[in-house]
Amino acid sequence: MSERFDLAIVGSGPAGLSAALNAKIRKKKFMIFGNKDFSSKLTSAHEINNYLGFYRKSGKELGEEFNNHLKEMDISITEEKINNIYAMGEYFALMVNEKMYEATAIILATGVQYGKLFDGEERLLGKGVGYCATCDAPLYKDKVVTIISYNKHEEAEANFISSIAAKVYYIPMYKEEVEVNSAIEIVRDTPISIEGEDKVGKLKLKDSEIDTDGIFILRDSISPGQLVPGLKIVDNHIEVDRLMSTNIPGCFAAGDVVGAPYQYIKAAGEGNIAALSAVNYIDSISKK
Repeated sequence: MSERFDLAIVGSGPAGLSAALNAKIRKKKFMIFGNKDFSSKLTSAHEINNYLGFYRKSGKELGEEFNNHLKEMDISITEEKINNIYAMGEYFALMVNEKMYEATAIILATGVQYGKLFDGEERLLGKGVGYCATCDAPLYKDKVVTIISYNKHEEAEANFISSIAAKVYYIPMYKEEVEVNSAIEIVRDTPISIEGEDKVGKLKLKDSEIDTDGIFILRDSISPGQLVPGLKIVDNHIEVDRLMSTNIPGCFAAGDVVGAPYQYIKAAGEGNIAALSAVNYIDSISKK
């Protein structure tokens, strides 16, 4: 049986971090999943003037203050990617590759899902299109795999699957230098559509095309509706009430993922509310 936490927080932006601080203060057993380096959206901000108490701070400076606060509170971010979350009744199962975590309540603070889906992506999801290369790697032994990656962190997934697949194409959607093993072919072109009848057969790009058996799209975050089956989504955002409660009992959401305005101080406030609501929910469950 997996160890069960009181709370799992998915996302390490201002909403997720604020939720973690309050979970710590309320002495709950929790995990926060995300990136220790935070998002490029935060660190690239030139100047922030509407975050109370931090006048004329850059995004990088604000990120440093966040890190200092986490260290003082002895909070660490788990750098693992949650691929799916399932409501199991009295708890949630969070899937990370071969592992599973359990939590009584969850807070989704995954930010905004940027960019629209590729043509054919939704139709061929589970039929050669996936979002976790290491999860499905055994299915592609001696086959051709294409990886579309939006983050340099995902290069490790490409290296892993190259040891199993016959051929791996890697399409970086980021500007940093690509450092993958020599067996992987780097393709610098823009994906347009995914083609195939009952399964993936081809990826069409702006200036070329690739015959492939599988395509993994490694975005910074999975859209909430794909992450948590049954979650109510309205206008591409998670629907919540004033207590940051979603339509699923025990599931809360905060920050950009619940809608505009997309501002750090708003996200931090919602993270605070979501944590307090989650704590009340956890306490009510423990009394039963």
